[in-house]
Amino acid sequence: MSRKGWLEYVVTQEDAGLTVEQIARQKLSVSGRMLQRLTRSKGILLNRKSPFLQRQVKAGDKIAVRVQDNRLGQDKGPTMKASSLPMPPVVQVDVLFEDDHLLVVCKPAGMMVHPTRREQGNTLVHILADQYRYKGENIQIHAVHRLDKETSGVILLAKSSYGHQLADRLLREGSIKREYLAVASGVVENDADTIHAPIGRDPRHPTRRRVMDSGDPAVTHYEVIARSEEATLVRVWLETGRTHQIRVHFQHIGHPLVGDAMYGGNSGLIRRQALHAWRLSFVHPVSGEEIVCTAPMPEDMTSLITRLRL
Repeated sequence: MSRKGWLEYVVTQEDAGLTVEQIARQKLSVSGRMLQRLTRSKGILLNRKSPFLQRQVKAGDKIAVRVQDNRLGQDKGPTMKASSLPMPPVVQVDVLFEDDHLLVVCKPAGMMVHPTRREQGNTLVHILADQYRYKGENIQIHAVHRLDKETSGVILLAKSSYGHQLADRLLREGSIKREYLAVASGVVENDADTIHAPIGRDPRHPTRRRVMDSGDPAVTHYEVIARSEEATLVRVWLETGRTHQIRVHFQHIGHPLVGDAMYGGNSGLIRRQALHAWRLSFVHPVSGEEIVCTAPMPEDMTSLITRLRL
């Protein structure tokens, strides 16, 4: 990064003869859509000047792309600029990892990741945008993946359109590894297993999902950590990321998550599904560094595990 908000690449002898567009897309991982936007806003430079994208480059040329959004609100989708309302002083989100492009935080249970209605506030992206605004930074927050409102734990977000594009590619390639801790009802007999069961929308309920032959393929792996007479503590990791996947799959094998009233779990022991995203890992798409983040178990699940003697 030669200056704040820009990513620079120096053309090598092997790159000589490629076009500016090829360097941006192959060496700097700029998508076609982002390249169009950068061209319109003079966000791509060749030796500090706006270039013709098909111009061939030579060794030593410097290509720079703007990787931080130069204005808020330019993208559609699950993003949010800092609100004009003050951040509630009792709400703080713990940051586990941060750089110029990406952000990993620990989401509390009971908080939505992003708004589903325009007037909705106090979602994770609202709160994070406000936290940055109070530090003097106006940035967009882009949700890379999702956690259910009542699921706590680690989640990956991006701080710019460029970061979002890079992280979304990792997600589509299956390169973001996510692991969960869950408390399932009853005694899960197998020490470890894989659940293969397609998931689709329940036609009788607006938000519920269920296992059905016409659903999307879904694969969940688990291993047992501890058992008691009433429940089982499991570590879970996913090959696919369907809505409510862990909750639906454990209901399907006869062990709904404790507290998950929607899928048949006992809601008298905890006021939400006992599901916590505890670990997230990926290879950083810019630095190549392996990033591993863990989120401590929240108090309500710790108390539940103690009561159930797990």
